[in-house]
Amino acid sequence: MIFNKIKIGNSFLSNRIVVSPMCQYSSKNGAPSEWHYKHLLNLSSLGAGLLIIESTAVEKRGKITHSDLCLSNNFQEKKFKKLIKFLKKKNHTKIGIQLSHSGRKGSSYEPWLKINKSLPKFRSWNTISPSALKRAKGWPIPKPMTIGDIKDLVKKFLLAAQRAKRVGFDCLEIHMAHGYLLHQFFSPISNKRVDTYGGSLENRSRLLIEISRAIRKIWPKNKILGARITGTDHLKKKGISIDDSIYLAKKLKKVGIDYLSISSGGILPKTNMKQGQAFRAKMAKKIKQSSKILVTTSGNITNHKTAENLIIKKNVDFITIARILIKEPSWIYNLSIKQKKNNIIPKQYLRIFK
Repeated sequence: MIFNKIKIGNSFLSNRIVVSPMCQYSSKNGAPSEWHYKHLLNLSSLGAGLLIIESTAVEKRGKITHSDLCLSNNFQEKKFKKLIKFLKKKNHTKIGIQLSHSGRKGSSYEPWLKINKSLPKFRSWNTISPSALKRAKGWPIPKPMTIGDIKDLVKKFLLAAQRAKRVGFDCLEIHMAHGYLLHQFFSPISNKRVDTYGGSLENRSRLLIEISRAIRKIWPKNKILGARITGTDHLKKKGISIDDSIYLAKKLKKVGIDYLSISSGGILPKTNMKQGQAFRAKMAKKIKQSSKILVTTSGNITNHKTAENLIIKKNVDFITIARILIKEPSWIYNLSIKQKKNNIIPKQYLRIFK
C-alpha cells in the first residue's frame, strides 16, 4: 500500500512517501545556495512522491537564523524559480515548500554553533509574538503584536504564497508547529492575549484560519495545500491538548486545506516528549479519525515494517520522513524491493538490489 498512488486535493502523488522539510541554515541573502542544489537533488532522487523544501520565512524577521531561506522579494523568488526548474529537469518528484515565521523563536544561532541559543545583541533582531513572553531563560522578550501587525502578517504569508505559486511549486505547507509564530498564537503557553486573537480556543485559532483562508483563495486547486500542526505541546498542563488540535483540524478542513502533517512539541526548549519509533502515530490517527482529513506524520519513522503498518492500519494516509534518508539514502529503494515495486528504482541500479 505504501507505494500506491494517493490523491491529495486534485493532485496525485506516485506513492505515499514524502520527504519532510529539513532546515539547512545555508542560504545566501535568504535565497537557495549551491548547497541546496546538491542537497535537494539528492533527496529528490531517492524515490519519494513529494519533497518539501525546508521552512522558509515569509519575511526577514521571520527567519530562525540569519542563514534561513526566505521568500519575500524578487531576488529570492528568481533564485527559487531557478532551483525548481533545475530539480524538475532531473526527475519527476513533486516539489513543495513550507512557509513559516519564527516569531519569538527567531534571532538564533545556527544549531551547529549553539543549540537553542539566542544571538548576542550586536547580531540580533527584534522578534515578535502574540504576547511579551520569553521563549526561555536567556532569551529576549519579544514585541507583542498589535492588530495592525497581525493583519500585516496575513498579507506577508499571502504574498509569499503568491511568489511560491509563480515559482512553480506543486505543494505549499503552512507551518503552524514547532514553537514558531503560528504555534505561539495557538498555544496557551505563549498566547496570553485578551483580544480576539487570545483566550478561548476559537480566538487562539483565528490567525491560523485567517492565513489558511487567504492562501486557499489564491493557491491553485490543482496543486496541494497542507499545514503542519501541533498534536500536543507535551506538557502536563496548560498546553495544547489533542482535543484542541482536533478542533483546529476540523476548521482547517472546512477552509479547504488538503492534508495535515501532525507534529508535536517545540513551544518550549524542554518538554515531556519521548521520541520512540513513530511516536506520533496514535495522535495522528485520532486527529485523522475525528476530523476526516488526510493526515501524515513524522517523528522517528525509521523501520520499514513500522512505515508499512502506519499505512495498512490507517494511522496516516502517507508518511513523512527525513533524517533516515540522509543516513540511509537507499531506504526507499530497499523498501520497494520488499514490496516488489522495482519501478521505484532506476533501471541502472536494479542489478545492485537483486
